[in-house]
Amino acid sequence: MENSTVSVYFNLVMFAKIDRYRYLGFVFCLLLYSFIVFANLVILVVILRESTLHQPMYIFIAFMSINLLYGSTGFFPRFLMDLQFDTHLISRPACFTQIFVLYTYGLYEITILSVMAYDRYVAVCHPLNYHSKMTTKTVYILIFFAWFLPTCNLTIAINMVVRLPLCGNKIERIYCASWDVVKLSCVTNSVNNIAAMMGAIIAAFIPFGFILYTYLRIVFACWQNSSAVRGKVVQSCLPHIISFVTYSITSFSDIVLNRQNLKDMNPFLAVILSLEFVVVPPVVNPLVYGLKLPEIKRHVLRMLSLKPKTKISSC
Repeated sequence: MENSTVSVYFNLVMFAKIDRYRYLGFVFCLLLYSFIVFANLVILVVILRESTLHQPMYIFIAFMSINLLYGSTGFFPRFLMDLQFDTHLISRPACFTQIFVLYTYGLYEITILSVMAYDRYVAVCHPLNYHSKMTTKTVYILIFFAWFLPTCNLTIAINMVVRLPLCGNKIERIYCASWDVVKLSCVTNSVNNIAAMMGAIIAAFIPFGFILYTYLRIVFACWQNSSAVRGKVVQSCLPHIISFVTYSITSFSDIVLNRQNLKDMNPFLAVILSLEFVVVPPVVNPLVYGLKLPEIKRHVLRMLSLKPKTKISSC
């Protein structure tokens, strides 16, 4: 085993490779973060204000918006600050806190998508029992486990990473990532690789498999109904499918990026791929749910005064 070095800080070296773009990047990312906060808050406020939207599907959308705000806030403030300074050191506690926030954000997203898939499955395949199965108590129990299980999973995984003796402090990313810290370890990574692989299977592949299974059941159920029913099902399920596909593509890109040697990659491309996971879902999801679901769209336009209220004519 090599001599371990105890460093108080990690150095995010990717920033040095994009130094000439940092001011332009700061303005663009500040506008992007402002839009993310605004769009998700609008969706959240509309669902909280309108009693007609206090239904399981919309409650899950509200919790998704909370998670998107949580994940983007765990990334953007620190990232914008780093773009303003010449040194890009981050303390160990801050680094592992960022890892915890970003990874829990990712796992919360897939577990919430799983809960939403179950909700659509019950609504389409068991419509007569929907209200008895998807009670308020059931909704909040599902939300609790969608957040509790990933938190436990990540707490154990990150605790293993924190204990590793490190032989360096340079992270080839624009934010702290668990695998980049593991690569700095002085000890053999086989045990950590196996543990990480098992954690990924439990945390990702099981929800992915569950979502695919529910939608196969929904497709079979729709196949036996009329075209009008199929149209209504597609209208209610399409935003969720888009969110699921967006999450799948961005998370896969992040996983692939973790296994690449970023020293040999174009820095601009590496930054773009790094940003996908924490930028694309928070931007796409509020747009999809705000524009594709008529109930939310109508209330959003009314709240933003983009659509006049209809007057009730007197008899």
